Amino acid sequence: MAADPVLTFTERGIYCPAGGFHIDPWRPVDRALVTHGHADHARPGHGAYLATPAAGPVLRHRLGDIRLEAADYGAVQRIGDARVSFHPAGHVPGSAQIRVEVGGEVWVVSGDYKTVPDGLSEPFEPVRCHAFVSECTFGLPVFEWAPQAAVASEINAWWAASVAEGRTPMLAAYALGKAQRLLTMLDPSIGPVLTHGAVEETTAVLRAQGLPLPETIRVTPELDPKAHPGALVLAPPSALGSKWARRFGAVSTGHASGWMRLRGVRRRRAADRGFVISDHADWPGLLSAIRATGAEKIFVTHGYTEIFSRWLSAEGWDAAIVPTEFGGETEDEGDAG
Repeated sequence: MAADPVLTFTERGIYCPAGGFHIDPWRPVDRALVTHGHADHARPGHGAYLATPAAGPVLRHRLGDIRLEAADYGAVQRIGDARVSFHPAGHVPGSAQIRVEVGGEVWVVSGDYKTVPDGLSEPFEPVRCHAFVSECTFGLPVFEWAPQAAVASEINAWWAASVAEGRTPMLAAYALGKAQRLLTMLDPSIGPVLTHGAVEETTAVLRAQGLPLPETIRVTPELDPKAHPGALVLAPPSALGSKWARRFGAVSTGHASGWMRLRGVRRRRAADRGFVISDHADWPGLLSAIRATGAEKIFVTHGYTEIFSRWLSAEGWDAAIVPTEFGGETEDEGDAG
């Protein structure tokens, strides 16, 4: 077993002393291993980046001309005295958990994850380990997601009803992951899908990687909404109520997020409809993932950390809270999944 902890938690982020690298650091470091492209996990300014091939194009799109190397899922590489491999997290396309082994001791950093396949992201793969660093964005029993097909039916019924009422449905979703997942759930027989530039640009990056995403029409200053009857507009949450949105006249607003499970959040978001769907694990998903690792030590980050760690401790795990600068669905309107 490793003489020192495999990973430590520093002011710059999660650090591996044996390998001399950080995982999803939030301040500039020499070498960053990155789980996925959301802005709270993939920050600018690092000397070198390592991510999966599927995450790479989004990282370059968002961060520019970075020094980026690729790590295939499951491929083990030695970095210093550590053995490192990336494994599917199921959060968004290309997202990964990172397994670090030092002296026979294995730690896994989950990044963000969900355990139920969405048909677009690489499905979550449990990784056996001694210590597991787990998000708990939705670490309360109240958070339990309905099947994706049921949510798709709700959204498509709302779309059709809005059009019948003479209003344009405008659906808010994060530009990376959630928006593309929703695209695969929408019924094209109702009408076309118009996209905000932030959504369209990210969708174009993923399309170029071969992801089978439906046709969309980018909203430009020249676009006439009347020329696209029956359309649904897909935009980031920050676009709701903006000058950009007012061009569509009478609208019906919807918000797709796990936080729509809470009435108070639905009221604050001021959307006409809330659709409960998330790219993070729900309560059963968190528990099933943790059990599948076989880990005795669980570090919980961002979310309901105190409640979740207390519950884990009562159930027999050695649980601790790790303060991080990772966000969640409420904290990064343009990105977090």
